[in-house]
Amino acid sequence: MNAPVDPTTTPAWSALTDAASGFAPDLRAWFDTDPGRVERLSHPLADLHVDLSKNLVTDEILASLVRLAEQTGVAERFAQMLAGVHLNTSEDRAVLHTALRRPAGETPALVVDGQDVDTDVHAVLDAMDAFANRVRSGEWVGVTGKKVTHVVNIGIGGSDLGPVMVYEALRPYATAGIEARFVSNIDPTDMAQKTADLDPETTLFIVASKTFTTLETLTNARLARDWLWAGLTASGAIDGSDAAKTDAVAHHFAAVSTALDKVAAFGIDTDNAFGFWDWVGGRYSVDSAIGLSLTIALGPDAFRDLLAGFHAVDVHVATTPLERNVPVLMGLLNVWYTNFLGAQTHAVLPYAQQLHRFPAYLQQLTMESNGKRVRWDGSPVVTDTGEVFWGEPGTNGQHA
Repeated sequence: MNAPVDPTTTPAWSALTDAASGFAPDLRAWFDTDPGRVERLSHPLADLHVDLSKNLVTDEILASLVRLAEQTGVAERFAQMLAGVHLNTSEDRAVLHTALRRPAGETPALVVDGQDVDTDVHAVLDAMDAFANRVRSGEWVGVTGKKVTHVVNIGIGGSDLGPVMVYEALRPYATAGIEARFVSNIDPTDMAQKTADLDPETTLFIVASKTFTTLETLTNARLARDWLWAGLTASGAIDGSDAAKTDAVAHHFAAVSTALDKVAAFGIDTDNAFGFWDWVGGRYSVDSAIGLSLTIALGPDAFRDLLAGFHAVDVHVATTPLERNVPVLMGLLNVWYTNFLGAQTHAVLPYAQQLHRFPAYLQQLTMESNGKRVRWDGSPVVTDTGEVFWGEPGTNGQHA
């Protein structure tokens, strides 16, 4: 694998530096004098129409940005990522969240470090589907034989922000009458409020922690277990004995973790534990087993449709020329704004209320990915690597 190119050494960077000197954008004038701007700077992405014409760029600047991507090998790096090359040099790992949404039977098969990635991924997805269908159909029941009505995801960071964002966006598609709730804050008020109107007999908890040692998540998991025991004992559903408590946990808890010994020590049946891999960063993990709560609440078909959407974007990035490649162009615009126009923040204002958790999700996704102080070789960064992401639903955000 060739060393990454320092972007500041490229001819394109020099051209952009020159373009930024004395740059005085006038969007209104551009639109008045260029009736084709919207059409020229709009691009399809699967079922989406992406309009980039309102950005502070000219055609010449955009062309220089595309040349910057060419001169730094962006397309080649993405191809290497898809193939499982160890782009995570600090941990010597592949970066394979894209593999989580590859369709079954995709060719050529993806084998990385001797691991048949496709087979492993779809084995977990199929197990998630089977478990979700048991819960949704009423085959899986609580300790008193009642059908699950609520699933509570206990996680933090990527184990919470992704699932809650997707659930809020897609909850109108939920069909089985199972509501999902999400607990992440170590403040016990979070757990208390999320469970205040729940029935312990019909509640299923999912503890999402790869190592099953995350302080906040395990603290909340213990709170949930105590709540379950107290509620079932108070109602007479269990007699409060250790054996009854153990049985209750087995009926009301599942886990997303690879630490099966710790899962078992907590009392969760390891048959109801779903794993993922060290090549999945937490911020990218919503389309792994971390999405179990979504598979249950929204249904396996909806979750598979979500994965298909992710994959459609992956295919677009891998196959579309850079000058029409929407995610690449959006990333290049960020480079332009931060490194040449001095922008330090990036407001995300979703006008669709169902996307109200999208800014928080993007905040972790982008800032944890790009907020680096050193380059791949440990040397200090020489560019602004990203902005502070923030935002609120559109009309409220624009008045804040």
